[in-house]
Amino acid sequence: MRSAKDFFRPLAVGAPTPLTQVPARPSRVIHFFDPSNPKMAAKVPGMVGTVDVLLGNLEDAVKADSKEAARAGLVEIAKATDFGQDTQLWTRINALDSPWALDDLTTLVTEIGDKLDVIMVPKVQGAEDIHYVDRLLAQLEAKAGLTRPILVHAILETARGMVNIEEICGASPRMQGLSLGPADLAADRRMKTTRVGGSHPGYLVRTDPVDGDITGARATAQQDLWHYTIARMVDACAMHGIYPYYGPFGDIQDVVACEDQFRNAFLLGCVGTWSLHPVQIEIAKRVFSPSAEDVAHARRVVAAMGDGTGAVMLDGKMEDDASLKQCLVIVELAERLSQTDPALAELYADARGATPPVDPPTAPAAREGAR
Repeated sequence: MRSAKDFFRPLAVGAPTPLTQVPARPSRVIHFFDPSNPKMAAKVPGMVGTVDVLLGNLEDAVKADSKEAARAGLVEIAKATDFGQDTQLWTRINALDSPWALDDLTTLVTEIGDKLDVIMVPKVQGAEDIHYVDRLLAQLEAKAGLTRPILVHAILETARGMVNIEEICGASPRMQGLSLGPADLAADRRMKTTRVGGSHPGYLVRTDPVDGDITGARATAQQDLWHYTIARMVDACAMHGIYPYYGPFGDIQDVVACEDQFRNAFLLGCVGTWSLHPVQIEIAKRVFSPSAEDVAHARRVVAAMGDGTGAVMLDGKMEDDASLKQCLVIVELAERLSQTDPALAELYADARGATPPVDPPTAPAAREGAR
C-alpha cells in the first residue's frame, strides 16, 4: 500500500517531480498519423498549429512488419519538427502485452522525450498497467535527464477496464485522460455491432401502439449505444481531475453522423475526440468549441450574478449559483481556446456585446419560491 504522502514523489532517483494538476491545454482534436507512411509523415510539419494534438500511432493500423519503421519514423519526425506552443505531440504505443511496447517506451522517451507531451496506452485493464508504465517512465526520464514528466492517457477497450475505471483514473499523477475505444470494447463485451463508434439502427425505442393496434405504423428513434459508457467515463475523469475523450468514429464519409456523435460527447462532458482523417479535424474543432451564442449567454449570467449568491431572472429564466457554475465552464473554455485559436478569439470577442438589464427579483427568497 502506497502512502498518500508519496503519491507526488518521483518513482525514480533523478526523475522530474510529478504534476499535481493536469495542464488545461486545448485538445479538441487528436489527429492520428502513421509515422511509417512517408506521405503522412511529410504532412506533419504543415499541420503544426492547425490541430491541438498530433499523435504518432504505433499500434492499430500499423502492420506488424512496419512497427519498427513507425517507431523510427516518429523519432525522426519529432527531432525535425518544431511543434511550437499550440500543438502537442502524443504517441500511442503498442499494447503492453505485445513484443513492441517495451522498445516503444525505451526508445521514444530516451530519444524524443523532451518533445513528447502524452503517451497513450491501449487496452488498459487496471491500475497495475498504469503502475508499470509510471515506474518505467520515471526511470527512463531520469536516464534521459528530462525536466518535466510525460503524461499518460489510457484507452478504455475492455470490459475489465470499464469495471476498473475509477482505479485507472487515480492510479498515477501522470494520468492525463481517458479515451473511449469503441471497437475493441464492443468485441470484448460481445456487443453485436461491427461499427467503429456511432450507434446502430437496431438499437432503438418504439412508441406504444395507438388504440392497441400493434400492426399499425409506430414511430421509432435510434438510441446511442455508448451513452452509458461515455457518461461513466466522464464521471470518473471529473472525480480525478483528468480529461475524457470520445475516441474514433470509423465512418469517414458520414460526416453528419460523425458530427452528431462528437456533439453528444461534448455535451456530456468530453473535451475532445480523435481524428482518423483530415475531414474530421474541422468537425471536431467546431463541435468541441462552444458556440458564440452559448459564450454570450454565459457571460451575461456571470455578469448578472455578481458575487454568485442569490438568484436573478434573465429572459424569463431563473439563474442562480448552479447556473453560474455551468456558465463558468463555458466562459473558461472560451477564454482558453481564444489563447491559441485566433478565429475563435475574434468570434468570442464579437459575442461579448452589451450586458442587458437584469429582471427582478434578485433576492434569495425568490429562488426558493421558484423551486
